[in-house]
Amino acid sequence: MLKTQPLVIPELSVVVPVFNERDNIAPLVHEIVAALHSRLPFEIVYVDDNSTDDSLLRLKALREQVPELRVVRHLVQSGQSTAIRTGVKAARARWIATLDGDGQNDPADIPKLLEARASAAAEVRLFAGWRVHRQDSASKRWASRWANAIRSRLLRDATPDTGCGIKLFEREAFLELPYFDHMHRYLPALMQRAGWRTVSIPVNHRSRSAGISKYNNLHRAWVGIGDLRGVVWLIKRSRIPRAEEL
Repeated sequence: MLKTQPLVIPELSVVVPVFNERDNIAPLVHEIVAALHSRLPFEIVYVDDNSTDDSLLRLKALREQVPELRVVRHLVQSGQSTAIRTGVKAARARWIATLDGDGQNDPADIPKLLEARASAAAEVRLFAGWRVHRQDSASKRWASRWANAIRSRLLRDATPDTGCGIKLFEREAFLELPYFDHMHRYLPALMQRAGWRTVSIPVNHRSRSAGISKYNNLHRAWVGIGDLRGVVWLIKRSRIPRAEEL
């Protein structure tokens, strides 16, 4: 009788949403493996948001080489927040690390977030990356500083860089948050609204080496105004329950 190998449940799931990132996929996957190999059992969950290039084909080919890699595909393009949520729902680990698919986040920072979690209080359920030295265009950096200043003033989430793609959070806590498009930009405020603490960790940031950005400053600003008003409303209407089982 053939013996089957026991299923190893990962301790960490790395979720990466991608849309038309064909040339960034393989380098980033190999960097994730290098950063986490021999540290803990992990899986990598890529969510292809209905790419129009050959990103999906490259992911399927890479899956044959990297046993930790899993691939989920959106049949209709649904946006980054939905792709992240799809990946988190598919993930098997209790804790999730997220990375942007453009390669600007450094997977070598994931162990730094894990070390921060090991020494943090139990009520901290989100460790957010903080791009201290951003490698973006001057206009993008200016727009980000402006948006962060307004967001911080209104939400009071004590988070200097809510837009950084590299984060570490508890899967269950994330899935209990209210879902809406672009919610990934407000995770610290939403986690705090749910009664959890969040911590910002300085991380590396790199220039994009291939492909093009899927956002522009005007689009971010226009969408962000409506989102911000909605999150402010959610926070004002929230009630954190305090209960015990008798």
